[in-house]
Amino acid sequence: MAVFPSRPLNASRLNTIIKKQPLFFGVPFILLMVATSYGLAALTQTKYDLQDQRVKQVTKEQELKLEHNRKKFDIREEYFRLSAQPTEDWDMKRVPRPKGTPEWGVPPPEPERKPEGSAP
Repeated sequence: MAVFPSRPLNASRLNTIIKKQPLFFGVPFILLMVATSYGLAALTQTKYDLQDQRVKQVTKEQELKLEHNRKKFDIREEYFRLSAQPTEDWDMKRVPRPKGTPEWGVPPPEPERKPEGSAP
C-alpha cells in the first residue's frame, strides 16, 4: 500500500493559518455564539412582552364590558335586605345519639376484660 503524505497537494493559505494558529478561527466563532445568544434572548423577551401586553389589553376591554352592566353595591341596602328576612323560621330538632352514649356526653364505662388464660 502506498503511504499518503500528511499535507495536502494544494494547501490553501486559510488551511495553513488555521493549522498554525487555531485561535484565529476559534475565538471569533465563540464570540459569535455568545453574541447570538444575547441577541436571541433580547428578541425572545420582546416577543413575550408583546404577548403579555395583548393579553392585558383584552382583559381591560372585558373589564369595561363587565362593569357596564354591574349593579352598584350599597351596604345600607344589603343591611335592610338581610334584616327583613325572618330569623325565626327554623325548628329545633334533636340529633339522635349513637347507642350507648349517655345523655350528657359522659363516655360509657369500658367493659371488663377477662384474663386470657381463663375459660368462658
